[in-house]
Amino acid sequence: MSKTLLLVEDDEVFARVMARALASRDYVVSHALNAAEADALIAQSPFDFAILDLNLGGHTSLNLIQPLRSANPTMRILMLTGYASIATAVEAIKLGADNYLAKPADTADILAALLAEGASEANSAPAADPALEPMSVRRLEWEHIQKVLAEHDGNISETARQLKMHRRTLQRKLQKRPVAG
Repeated sequence: MSKTLLLVEDDEVFARVMARALASRDYVVSHALNAAEADALIAQSPFDFAILDLNLGGHTSLNLIQPLRSANPTMRILMLTGYASIATAVEAIKLGADNYLAKPADTADILAALLAEGASEANSAPAADPALEPMSVRRLEWEHIQKVLAEHDGNISETARQLKMHRRTLQRKLQKRPVAG
């Protein structure tokens, strides 16, 4: 029996590849490029699963979690992002996402994260306890920026003011991929 899945992704090439791969695994995929398209699809029918790209052209998809939960309280929701941070992961889980996965990820990783019962089960166990390994200064900076950005609802200008940095400098930092460890 086919399972219905909402894929909210603004990268059309990635979405097309992902939709094809999911369809070959017996998922009926509906794709939305932005939050407005996603809202329209959510209103049409409930889904069994949802994969949400966190950053949709400079806007967040966090506000889609509640309508999805309202439409189907038992659905599985995966937040997928190329800009992972602890602050956004915590926020997504608090709002009702079942799991959070950083890009790049292949179809197997995405399905494992989507179907995992616990928020951290989809990720393979790290070699060492991450609590015992200190983060690099660059990673700490990234996490702090993400925390302040979340506190100001994604407002870049206000975040830059709070961090006492130029807005363009902050934008450049946000365009870079997060640093590991």
